[in-house]
This record gives sequence, C-alpha cells and structure tokens, in this order.
Amino acid sequence: MTLYPVSDDVLFAPGGRVVIRTYGVASPAAEDGTPAPVTYRTWVTGVRDRPRYWRWRHFEEARRGHHGVIEWLTGRGPQPGPAVPGEPAPAAPGVPAGPVR
Repeated sequence: MTLYPVSDDVLFAPGGRVVIRTYGVASPAAEDGTPAPVTYRTWVTGVRDRPRYWRWRHFEEARRGHHGVIEWLTGRGPQPGPAVPGEPAPAAPGVPAGPVR
C-alpha cells in the first residue's frame, strides 16, 4: 500500500487537539504492471474520542473535502456528507454532529 499526502492540519480546542489528515491510498500494482487506482481519505481524530473519516474519489474532491471538514469543525460550514455513493454518513453512532468547542 502506498500513501500520498494531500493535507495535514491541527486545530487546538478546549480539551485537546483535533488532527485532520487527508491522503491518497493505492494498493500495490497488479501483476501485469497496471497501476492500482488511488482513493482518498480524510481522517479526523480527537473529536469526542472517536475518529471520523470521509472517502473521496479524486484529488480535487479530497482537497475540497478537507477544507469542508475544517469549515465544519470550526463552525463555519455544514458537516460534509459522504462523497462516495453508498458510503454511510461519517458521524459515529450516538455522537451528535457539530463544531469542536
């Protein structure tokens, strides 16, 4: 597996820090040398002790999604929805969505 960094950010909030990381993930190439497709993920750790993540299909979508997650965490935008059709919503069960305070 190969990781391709897109963006890393850290927010400091009362009670701790929140880390937002977006990166591309590719499996090893096929035996015939065909490169594996890259999928992108945004991971957020430090939010109410539960990690949250989003999946993106393309680099630009991941870049915009990363920015959208930061906007949501700082209370300046809505919570990003799932980017990949059929993906569950990123909020952990029983945890209300909202900005980091």
